[in-house]
Amino acid sequence: MSGCMSAFGGVPQAELSKGLKQLKEEHPALLAQLEGLYNLTLQIEQGFEVETNFADLIIKVAEFKAELEPHSEREEGILFPMMGVYLGTTSGPIAVMEYEHDQAKGHIGEFLGKSGDGLTIENMKSLAELVKNAYFILTEHFSKEENVLFPMAERMLSDEEKEELYRKIKEIK
Repeated sequence: MSGCMSAFGGVPQAELSKGLKQLKEEHPALLAQLEGLYNLTLQIEQGFEVETNFADLIIKVAEFKAELEPHSEREEGILFPMMGVYLGTTSGPIAVMEYEHDQAKGHIGEFLGKSGDGLTIENMKSLAELVKNAYFILTEHFSKEENVLFPMAERMLSDEEKEELYRKIKEIK
């Protein structure tokens, strides 16, 4: 009976292939950055040194975006299309993953695009909320990838496809 559950991601995967393992191993550093961003948003929300924390938030969000972009490209440009051959891309897990990427990156982009000079404290608090929303989306998103999507890909992709995945994600710096 446990074989039936594995098709739904219910059975833990013992070992991920090199490419999937790399994608998973990129998450802790991104999550650590996200925690720092989230903590800054809380400080801003609570009115603690808003201008200083907001200036720091702008820098840290830009740094996070630079780290997130190649990771996203590895997934959106390589893993998702490979899985999409089997699952489709217009609905289902891949469509959900891409939507979450778009949502989080949209919040980050809007934050960076609107974070300029002449903002009021209320503007800063409002813009910090965008970063907070990206935090919630991405922390849940990474969990879905690690617990459902990556194990699903491990079962779904052939050994040749796993090698191709690893080779192609290594090309993205």
